[in-house]
Formats: sequence, structure tokens, C-alpha cells
Amino acid sequence: MTTEPAAERRAAPRTLADELRSRTDDALAALLRARPDLLSPVPGDLSQLATRAGARPSVLRALERLDRFALQVAEALAVAPDPCPYGELAALLPGGEEELPRALGLLRERALVWGGDDRLRLVRTARELLAPSASRPPPRSAGGRTPIPTGLGPSLAEATAGMSPGRLQEILTAAGLPTTHDPVSALESLASLFGDRERMDALLGQAPEEARAMLAKLMWGPPYGEVSGVPSPPVRWLLDRALLLPAAPRTVVLPREVALHLRGGRAHRRLEPLPPSVGPGRARTPAVADSAGAGQALAALAAVEELLELWSTDAGAPPVLRAGGLGVRDLKRTAVALDVSEPVAAFWIELAYAAGLLASDGEEGERYAPTPAYDAWLEEPPERRWTRLARAWLAATRLAGLVGGRDARSRTLGALGPGLDRGPAPELRRRTLGLLAAEPAGTAPEADAVAARLDWECPLRGGAELRGRIVRWTLTEAELLGVTGRGALTSYARPLLDGSAADPDTAGPEPETAGPDTAGPADTAASLLAPLLPEPLDHVLLQADLTAVAPGPLRRHLAETLNTLADVESKGGATVYRFTPESVRRALDAGHSAGDLHSFLAAHSRTPVPQPLAYLIDDVARRHGRLRVGAAGSYVRCDDGTLLAEIAADRRAASLGLRLLAPTVLAAQADPATLLERLRAMGYAPAAESAEGDVVVHRADALRTPPRTAPEPVPDGPPDPGAPLLAAAVRAIRSGDVAAGGAPPRPRRPVPAAPGGPPPRIPAADTLAVLRAAARRGTPVWIGHVDADGTAGQRVVEPVRVEGGLVTAYDHTAEEVRTYPLHRITGAADVGAPDGPAETAGRA
Repeated sequence: MTTEPAAERRAAPRTLADELRSRTDDALAALLRARPDLLSPVPGDLSQLATRAGARPSVLRALERLDRFALQVAEALAVAPDPCPYGELAALLPGGEEELPRALGLLRERALVWGGDDRLRLVRTARELLAPSASRPPPRSAGGRTPIPTGLGPSLAEATAGMSPGRLQEILTAAGLPTTHDPVSALESLASLFGDRERMDALLGQAPEEARAMLAKLMWGPPYGEVSGVPSPPVRWLLDRALLLPAAPRTVVLPREVALHLRGGRAHRRLEPLPPSVGPGRARTPAVADSAGAGQALAALAAVEELLELWSTDAGAPPVLRAGGLGVRDLKRTAVALDVSEPVAAFWIELAYAAGLLASDGEEGERYAPTPAYDAWLEEPPERRWTRLARAWLAATRLAGLVGGRDARSRTLGALGPGLDRGPAPELRRRTLGLLAAEPAGTAPEADAVAARLDWECPLRGGAELRGRIVRWTLTEAELLGVTGRGALTSYARPLLDGSAADPDTAGPEPETAGPDTAGPADTAASLLAPLLPEPLDHVLLQADLTAVAPGPLRRHLAETLNTLADVESKGGATVYRFTPESVRRALDAGHSAGDLHSFLAAHSRTPVPQPLAYLIDDVARRHGRLRVGAAGSYVRCDDGTLLAEIAADRRAASLGLRLLAPTVLAAQADPATLLERLRAMGYAPAAESAEGDVVVHRADALRTPPRTAPEPVPDGPPDPGAPLLAAAVRAIRSGDVAAGGAPPRPRRPVPAAPGGPPPRIPAADTLAVLRAAARRGTPVWIGHVDADGTAGQRVVEPVRVEGGLVTAYDHTAEEVRTYPLHRITGAADVGAPDGPAETAGRA
């Protein structure tokens, strides 16, 4: 919050634009930082900025980002006289005097309130949004609750608008006041009565008991009530004295002045100047939280990898529904395969999608499958893989918690389908984790306490119901992902909260602003997580019951081979694998020989290879491939004629249409795949044979989509502007205001001189590097530029943003912020600061 000099505060601005002209550059930058929508596009001058700051969409967005007490102060100003002295505002907010300067300063900074302390003004649009301005009752919201924040109705003057002068004189007489000669003086007389506590108490003391009960019902809102066609005597008594006024047919309203008298001058029933406490919660030691979180981080990596391996085969890849998204049956099947609940399976699916590891292949018979980025992700260290998932989760606007619910048209919301984006999600997610970060390390607050604090910090953001659900989903998902450990924020996750609220490249390197020698948030988080993760093991423990125990995470080659040779029986801190004839045959089908399997187990087991396991491998290998199935209609070939005769005589093979062609060959009417399946079901171990007579090795090719980029989050507003853009925007607005005659000229900054000669021409990659470096340093550059009509020129600009193929820069010549397409910039070179030497910035 900025503090204005006393001299500027004493000046009485006539408009909001005048108020903005009196602000310092830092104060204007603070306004644009708090309300970034005012920069789209950059206003031409301060009058245009003031107009945009009073527009309804911008004011609504600004009100959404106020805390509870600042919003209550704005609501009080909305029902107070315009302008309102500071003392009168304080009287409407008894108990909030200490926090009032802070809240009022926040409203001033965001251009929602302007004027001196003796003449405080709420911008007109905010007044219309926060208080009724006419006698017509507003529509009731769901549940019959009033949409009026303070519960106060229109003022006496607004409620009596259109009332006949004769009726006003009748009201004065009934209230015991002398009659007047005009409606204006009649209203002044009534307002004086309603503002005098003693006289009002005396008048209300004369009211019937039923009339006082009616006023008590309307006192805190809603201020509107329904009456029968013929008002009852208590209602008539109130109407005759303007304590109730007609608002519409069969509807009456309690005037604002009467309600304030009944409330004792309070604008709100419950004032909340201070936020509720999040603590104390449950206390953990930081080491326990980190240890539990690191374990969950490993489990998260395993879950995502298991999911994507499951969807890496033709049989496992689920189809894309015609309307988009994943089918309910496929979600259930995936949840069973991962041994998790459906909501948890939906979370892992959406997380992999947000990280760019999963997408649809876009081909005929469209299916979901891992992207090529998944293979690169697998090669990264575990800590780097985890930070990529965590950053994608923090920036995602898609909410996995909505899966299974219904949209506005009562259609079921499915995983990976449309309708899951919610713009406020990233901000509310970071706010939730920020509250955990503000508590002492190891503190695990209760979800209800966190939700109550968010209700105070941003009461209008996202809606109360959705906001509460997002808070609880965030805490649950953070625990699943390992961002929290036993409910407390982990030390390695804290640096991620310091990064950009919406990282534009969740899958790529650190943001360009980090600099070449500066570790970004993801690097810091990864370095803190790495010591907490166990080293991958290169061994297992074989047991006599045909199982193997992996006491921790295994190295990739070992895990891949073991997953082929055995079936996972249980997962957890230790993984248990079980060897079966089918799993051993699967390894033999993949091209491993019995000797290979014996050598593999002996090399990677800390215990001797049990005899039953060795016998199992030898027995399956001895029978494997004795029968050969080929594609000649099909056939079965075997050197043992007795075995072929046994198969031909087996009644279970009658449907295959087998007949003996030669002592070592059986012909079949079934296709080779069916023949293989049926023979294996009968207890044999046939192997497929190629046309050349060689055994066919069955290795399932990993299914991958074409290259895909991670989905872009769907924000509900413009991105937060950086310091260079703010500085350039303020300079441009000031210059435009001077040109428009709104302010006297200011001393101009010296314009950096461009080097002599033709504009620079360097490769596109070098141009991009120069512009990004200049944006980081805030220094001017000399660019060559080709206009839309093909005219070549040169400019001296200060880049403030380089993204999306566009360069946003402050043009020193035009004194305004402009946007240049990168493909029209022929080259760039540093010219140095205005008072410093030029630098060389690229090679031709």
C-alpha cells in the first residue's frame, strides 16, 4: 500500500482522473499491478485509465479480489452519503476503527475509492453493484437470500421518488411533523426525524407491538416484504409514517435510514475486520512431514508411470468418446488396474494430461496414449520428474474433483473431457498452500479452518461453494502428490510457491527470467527433494513361495524385466512380485531364454535362487516352443508325434478342426491367434512360428501419440504484469496524458541513440536471445523492423515481454507501448542504457 503525501491528500480532486494524475509513478504501477485488466490494451492517457477503471467488468474483477473487511468498507460506502466523511464511515463500522485505514488504503490503491478523507467517494459502478439504487426490489437469489450485501434498502429519497406531494404531507402529519410547501423540504424534514435518535425512539415507542415485530424482521435484510391486497393495521401504521414505503404492487421496503436507526448505526450485522486464524492445527516435526511427503512423491511417480504403461498398449489404450473425454467404464477399469478409487484415478489421469505426458493420438479410432514427452520424462531423475508434475498441478485450471459431477445442462463430466476448467483454480490452490506456508513448519491445519480463512481473504472469488470444494480438493491432492506430508507443507514444495502463478511452460526449463546462473524454483525444489528420496535398488529378495520382494524403488532396467517375468501382487513401501507359469511364459515369449532368466535372477537377488523357482523356469522353458503354430490356415508342428496325436484326440480341441497331415504336422481350421489361445488354455505351451520357421518373439510395441504440447490453462483474466511492463505502461500513459492536455509536460528521459549504419541483421535465434536478455535487464535495444506493407525501418525500444511470437516493448520515439511480431524483426542489438556505453549483443 502506498501512502500519498499530505499535500496531495489535501487537494480536492474533482474526478477520478484528477486523483490518478496526483499519484506518483509507483502508485500508478501499484494500481496496474493490482488490476492487470486495465493494461489490455495500455490506456492512451489517465482519463482513459479512469474510465476503464470504472467499467463494470473491471470493477467486478476488482471487487472479487478484496478481502472481507475491505469489501465491508466498500459496502458501507455504498450505503453512505456521497461523498462521505471519514468519521461518518467509521460510525457505520463500529469495532473496525483500527483496520479501517488499511482497508481504505487498499480501496484507494485499486481506484475503487477516491477523494480526501473529508469527501470519500466510491466509484459509481461499485455503488450500483453493492447497494440498491431504486425502490424496485432486486431478484432473490437461490434459497431466498437477499443479494444485497448489507441488507439495507434504498434511501428515503430513492424510495419516495415519484410519490405525490400530497402523500408526503400526509406522512408528515402522521409522524407529528409540521407540513411544508414542497416535496424537497418535506423529505428534509423526514430525514431529520429519522436521523435524530431521541425523536425516532419516541416515534417507535408509539408503534403497535406487531409493527415493531415487522420492523425487526426486515432490519437486517432482506429489506423487502410482501403484504396482502389490503394492508393490515400495523402495516398501515408504518406506511403512514414512512417507516415502510411501497416498492411495488404488494411489496414494501424498509428505508435505509430507518434500518440504520434500528441497527444502532451499524452497516453490517457482523463485522470481520481481522481474518480468522488458521492454526494451531496438528503439529508435526518438519522432518516427519518431509519424510512422509517424499514417500508420497515416490508413490505419485509410480502411479503416473503405472497409468501410462497401462495405456501404452493397443489393448490398454482407452478410446476417446465422441463428445470428448474418457468413458465411465474406462475410468472404472483404470481405477481397478491401479488399485485406487475412481476419484484418485481421475486425478492421476488429469495430472498426466496437464503435464503433457498424456494426450489423444488424433488418428482414426482415436485413443488416449502417452506422448513422446513421456519417454523423455522417464529418463529424468525422480526429483525432476516430481517437480514437473507439481508445477503442472499448481498451474492447472482443470479440476479432477469435478469428474463424475454434472454441468449446467445436467450432463456428466468425464475425465479428460470438456467442462472441467475453472479459471480461479490456480489462484485458490496457491492461496490454500500459501496459508500452510505461512504457518510454522510442520503445522497441519484443519481443512475447515483453511476454508474459513479463504472465505475471509477472497469472499467473492469463485463462489462460496466452489471455493470450499477447491480448498478441500487442494489439500487432498497435495497429500497424494507429496506436496504435503501428513497434512503439513513440505520444505521442498515451498520454493514452488514462489514461482510464477501460471508458468507458461510447465514441462520446459525454468523461466527465462531466472537467468543462466540462477536456480529457479523447480531447481531449488528438486535439490531439496533429492536427499529425501531413496537410491534405486539393484536387487530383490527371492523367496521359496515363488515371490520376490523389492524393499524399495528399483532401477529402471531391473523393474522392467521383473514386470515381464512376474506379476505384481502387492504394492507399498515394498513391492511383492509373484512368479507363475503364465508370467514365465510371458518372459519367454518376449525373447528371453531360460538361461537368461536364471542369470538375471542370480545377478539381482540378495538371496539364493529358490529351487522351486528354478524348477518352474526350467519346466515352462522345456515345454515352451515344442509346439509351433504357423499361418498356413493354420497348422501345429511338433517333432513329437505322440504329443500331436494326443492333441488331435483331445475332445477339447474338437472345435479347432484339427487333422493330422503328417506325423509331425496338424492342420487347423482356426486362425493362428485363436489356435495359440486354445492350446494354452488346454495346458500346453505353444510358440508362434514365422513363415521361415523361426519362433516369433512377442514384444508389445509401446503405443505413443504424435508429438503433443501440454494443454494451456484457461485463465479467467490477464496475466500479472512484470515490473518492466508496468514501468513502460506508466511512461506511456503519462506521455499520452501530456499530449491530451490533461497534465503539464514532464522532463523527458534521454532517448538512447542508435548506432550508425543500417539496422542489425542477425539470425532469428540470436534476435530472440537478445530481446529476452534485454527484457530481463530492462535495457533498450536497436531493432530492424519490416512493416505490414514491406517498408523496412529501425526503432529503439525497451522490451518488456517476449512470448507467443510477439515482443511487447516501450517505443522511445513514439512514447508508447507497442507490440511487434517476432517474424517482422530482422535483428536486434543492445544500445546500452541512456547514460552508459553501448554493448555488443549478437553476431551478424
